[in-house]
Amino acid sequence: MLDMNPRYDEILEPLRQAYDARAAWRDGTTKEPWKLAERQAFRDRLAPGARVLEVGAGTGQDSASFRKEGFAVVAADLSPVMVEHCRAKGIEAHVMDFLHLDLPAGSFDAVFAMNCLLHVPNRDLPAVLESIRAVLSPGGLFFVGVYGGESAEGPLDDDQHVPPRFFSSRTDEQLLGFAVAARFDVVDFHPVDTGRGFRFQSLTLRRPSAG
Repeated sequence: MLDMNPRYDEILEPLRQAYDARAAWRDGTTKEPWKLAERQAFRDRLAPGARVLEVGAGTGQDSASFRKEGFAVVAADLSPVMVEHCRAKGIEAHVMDFLHLDLPAGSFDAVFAMNCLLHVPNRDLPAVLESIRAVLSPGGLFFVGVYGGESAEGPLDDDQHVPPRFFSSRTDEQLLGFAVAARFDVVDFHPVDTGRGFRFQSLTLRRPSAG
């Protein structure tokens, strides 16, 4: 059984196993229209040729889209099998987790994180946000998309992944509070009704130009 109150380093191996096992299935799924709309809205905020890092990139579907539109893209995921799928799409991809982004400081104009920071326990989220902030250039943009709206942590009863994955759901106030405490400016925040019982929180942040 997964500890109901784990630390980030304790969830990495179960997550890696779960996503390795489901990588092929995930690569065959079609993205829902609302996810495409969220990606496009973020893409529209980026300057031509921007250097983009996708964390929790999965099989690289979003990274491939950014790359096709002329952005310089790097993908990172903790699952080696997911990373192989990214590389098969011609994407530069690395096996890395959020706290060990072995990338030059300030080297990206944007970071894209779709439905991955929901695996980080609240007590470790400040360190993860600082790790991501460090690779962003001053003025750089950071998209955070997660399911949430209520405060809860632990595995889902009906999770089809094995081992079961840890999730952290946050209220709007909690999520925004973490962002501000990590010294990001809030560019945009809005909820999305996904139409299938999940409330999605869309948050676009900017690393201030000074600091």
